[in-house]
Amino acid sequence: MSVNSKTPPLRLRLSSAAESIVRAGHPWVFAASVRRQNRPGKTGELAVIYDRHDKFLAAGLFDPDSPIRVRILHRGKPQPLHRAWWRQHLDQALSRRAGLFDAQTTGYRCINGENDAWPGLVLDRYHTTLALKFYTAAWLPRLPDLVALLAEEENRIVLRLSRNIAAAARAQFGHEDGQMLHGAPLDGPVVFLESGLRFEADVLRGQKTGFFLDQRENRRMVESLAAGRRVLNLFSYSGGFSLYAARGGAASVCSVDISPQALAAAERNFALNRNLPAVAACPRETAQADVFSWLRQPPARRFDLIVLDPPALAKRQSEREEAMRAYSRLLAGAMARLAAHGMLVAASCSAHVSAADFFDLARAAARQSGRAFEEWRATRHAPDHPVTFPEGDYLKCIYLKFR
Repeated sequence: MSVNSKTPPLRLRLSSAAESIVRAGHPWVFAASVRRQNRPGKTGELAVIYDRHDKFLAAGLFDPDSPIRVRILHRGKPQPLHRAWWRQHLDQALSRRAGLFDAQTTGYRCINGENDAWPGLVLDRYHTTLALKFYTAAWLPRLPDLVALLAEEENRIVLRLSRNIAAAARAQFGHEDGQMLHGAPLDGPVVFLESGLRFEADVLRGQKTGFFLDQRENRRMVESLAAGRRVLNLFSYSGGFSLYAARGGAASVCSVDISPQALAAAERNFALNRNLPAVAACPRETAQADVFSWLRQPPARRFDLIVLDPPALAKRQSEREEAMRAYSRLLAGAMARLAAHGMLVAASCSAHVSAADFFDLARAAARQSGRAFEEWRATRHAPDHPVTFPEGDYLKCIYLKFR
């Protein structure tokens, strides 16, 4: 897979500190770390990095418009990145998922970006549809080769673009978010299985690639805890936790989200599973509301199991302190609605708030509630969402059991 060019290869040299970081395995080279390059680089071309002794260090995708100037594909001994290399590179990522899922789960992550050595690229499977998402424009010139590579595996491929590159993708390459790349066109969401439950994924316009696949294991855990409990799902989105809780025998389920579209999607997901007796029998209600405002209201009733799974509250380091304060408010508000012997399941997907800091916040809020509690469990990333570098470590979840 190559970007054709008659110009000489793009050669870079880095600061000594950046050399050490790349050699240690970090997948990013920042613009400020580039000390020399032999010519201006183009979006998506292969940059070859040499160390101070003029020996090959690494190769990666060049992006002249991003502060992450190079995203590393290969390091160690030099080798040509030809079609066979890319085929093997894909097979390695897919083999890491081998045996993780049976026929009851047809939605999962196939490539987790930098963590699978595909920097800035995510590939999610929803039954026979692949959602291919780019977080860097550097992949756009290689899209035809990627489609040819992936079309061997699946029937349909949809392109998703992060907001920061959507305009450039349209202007420079003629690509749109939600564009059909291969296979039959879509006229709506696709339906897939997760742990035997049917869900819809809006792969054309939905958040992420259409569904939050990373919370699968926590949804399964909530199901195991739900029997006979009144369940509150805050930031419920399309009702994943709510549906698992219903199948688990919840006494009732209340879903709160600010988006009417998300709540409507949750209703459709429940309808997809109405053949399951526990789902059909579970009393449920929804509330369209801003969760922060909703939690400030005097609690009219208590819940035995509360799931608190907000969107990322710190998308950049400068937002971290405000996010910490916001998490504290959410944790305290949720705990105020817990019944005696209740359990709080609190998650964060903000990479700029570490697991240690988030767990400390949750413990502090529990202590401030004045109630006895125990830390029942803490979880991290799902097995199809491996983490291999610090910036990729974002998901954390804590289970607090009150007595």
